Amino acid sequence: MRFVFIQAQKALFPITVLCAVLGVSASGFYAWLTRPTSARARADEQLAVQIVAVHTRSRRTYGSPRVLASLRAKGLRVGKTRVERLMRTRGVRAERKRPFRTTTDSRHDSPIAPNRLARDFTAKAPNRVWVTDVTAVRTQEGWLFVAAMLDLFARRVVAWATSAVNDTALALAALEGAVRSRQPAPGLVHHSDRGSPYASARYRAALEGHAMLASMSRKGDCWDNAVAESFFSTLKSELTERVDYATRAQAQRAIGEYIDDFYNVERRHSFNGYVNPVEYELRSALGGVTP
Repeated sequence: MRFVFIQAQKALFPITVLCAVLGVSASGFYAWLTRPTSARARADEQLAVQIVAVHTRSRRTYGSPRVLASLRAKGLRVGKTRVERLMRTRGVRAERKRPFRTTTDSRHDSPIAPNRLARDFTAKAPNRVWVTDVTAVRTQEGWLFVAAMLDLFARRVVAWATSAVNDTALALAALEGAVRSRQPAPGLVHHSDRGSPYASARYRAALEGHAMLASMSRKGDCWDNAVAESFFSTLKSELTERVDYATRAQAQRAIGEYIDDFYNVERRHSFNGYVNPVEYELRSALGGVTP
């Protein structure tokens, strides 16, 4: 590794100085330069190129488990320890998540639905249980509020909507979008926090009109809606906290591309055994996944 460092820095510093600082001989360095690269080293370099490509494709968000799953999905026979080593030596790592603003306002007198999930965030098939929430994204024009509806079976985002205002209309836009795209049967459990949009008369009437069973988290308990919270945390860390959006429209386009072109169809989800949500649903329909 010291010889590799000298090779990278020799254009900036004299080789003799680099060797002296690192405690190696100049003759040893020159001998290393002429030594044939081992087959293992060449294989590592080729694999490292693939690792960097996967990591870049993931928007620099994948850690070693998702990188490993992506490589194996390409048919590469590679071990966990080797991938971790190559990522570590090349400084390839997942970027950290940042905290985000909460948007729930439960100070209202509207009826509260029972917590039907009780933190059981599993579903035996698609369109059995949906969870929803709203978050805020900062832009130079002001906050953009994002509502998302997720299906618990494969953690797929079945609908999303944005608005400059966090109100019932925003929540309803996500709900109606999900109904149009998925056409769920009666009896679907719809889980949310106690926010005023979800407890409003208009929203409760919409749920009743679609024959859905309302479910709500306990007061002040984010863990009761952990899947929706986790999605927004991922959205923030992998996309919106990295960019200073000039307009709400710019942020909306970026969010749409992330959800529709990456999160649902490409991003490897740990809950699904590192399979993306759409593929997980398709495998299930073909009998290839056991929930």
